[in-house]
Formats: sequence, C-alpha cells, structure tokens
Amino acid sequence: MASHSSQDVQPRFRSALIVEDHPLFGDALAMTLQSVSGIRTVSHAESLGQAVGHIEGEEPVDIILLDLNLPDVDGLEGLIALRRLAPKIPILLVSSLNETRVIRAALAAGAAGFVPKHSRRDIFRAAFDALAAGEIYAPDLPTAEELEAMAPSNADVAVGRLSRLTRQQARILDLICEGKMNKQIAHELAIAETTVKAHVTAIMRKLGVVSRTQAVLMARDAKMMGQFGDAGGNS
Repeated sequence: MASHSSQDVQPRFRSALIVEDHPLFGDALAMTLQSVSGIRTVSHAESLGQAVGHIEGEEPVDIILLDLNLPDVDGLEGLIALRRLAPKIPILLVSSLNETRVIRAALAAGAAGFVPKHSRRDIFRAAFDALAAGEIYAPDLPTAEELEAMAPSNADVAVGRLSRLTRQQARILDLICEGKMNKQIAHELAIAETTVKAHVTAIMRKLGVVSRTQAVLMARDAKMMGQFGDAGGNS
C-alpha cells in the first residue's frame, strides 16, 4: 500500500466526533486521526446520548467515528440513530467486531466504512483517503461475486429498511412493538391519531410489509442482528 501524508488527504475532514466508551482508546484514536488525516478538532462522547447531545447542541462535525459497543445501545442501533440525526455526516465504524455479516449489515444501514480496532495507522490513513474521495472503505470486504453468491439474511434486510425510517417513525415503530394501538401512540406522542395512521402507513411502505405484525417481526430481526457476540450494549 502506498504511503500518504496527511497533506495527501483531501481537506474535507477538519473536525471529528469519536463515540467510544473507553477514554484511553478514544485518546489514542484522536492522536491517530490527527497524525494521518489532518483533522485538528476532535471531540469525544462515551455514549449515544452524549453523541446526540453534541450533534444537536454544538458545532457540527465533519465525520463521526463510532464504536458499536456502547453502554446505552444494542448492536447497530447507535449507527441507525446517528444516521437519522445527521444523514449527511459520514460515519466510520471502529470496532473489535470484524465479522463479514457485521460489516455488511453496517454498510446496509448507511455506514461510510469500517476499520477494525487496533488497526495500523496506514489502515486508518487508507480509510480517510477513501472517505475523503467519497468512497466506502471496508478492509477484506467480500468481492462482488462473493456478495452476489450470499443471500442476504432477514436481519440484513431488516437493518437496511429500518435505516430509512425517520426518527419519529422509528419511535412509533418502537411503540407498536410494545403492543400499543394508534390511539395510545397518539396520546403518548401528543399528536393526532390521523398523524399516527399516516406514519404507520409510511412505515409499512418503507419496510415493505403489509401489516403491523410483519413490521414488528422485522424490527425483531434487526434487534437480533445487534445481539450476537459482544455487539450488544447494556439494556
């Protein structure tokens, strides 16, 4: 792999938000970013809640580096939530989970790339070069032929479709999964029941289902995707 200096990277990324619950690794990652990408401003969040607060309350960042294993989310929930909140900010996953199905599901949910934790600096440099050029970066990703031979799992499909929901639609789907009817949802969210019905229709259209039961099953498939191995956080 050719060596690049930080000046070789397109000046697209000047600030970054690291979402990582281990401060020492977060500090080490910040030093790596500044040495290989030219980023000068790095902020930290140790949970999804802190990351949301940062994005909503402070100056926007150019890129987010996200660990899948956070204390307040399960699996890909953090990625999906941040994609809804900041759809134009690229999210690079930095995680110890490097199974192919994790990478595939994360890319389906809108991740801009994936770098295994404790990768060498040249890997991070390659990732930032790719993202700065508008490309997706994932080391050891299966070839197009290999991907074509793999039938996507229910969980892969579910994650990809759920990532299309707006934040309000995702909240309504959560309430549907709790068994609440439209009238109860309207009361809890302080919106009109007709508005809830419109959202439910849009949810089913985006998920490609024809009933509330099918929507709940798809949400559960996605949840299961986030609960294998060490992907799950504390519930």
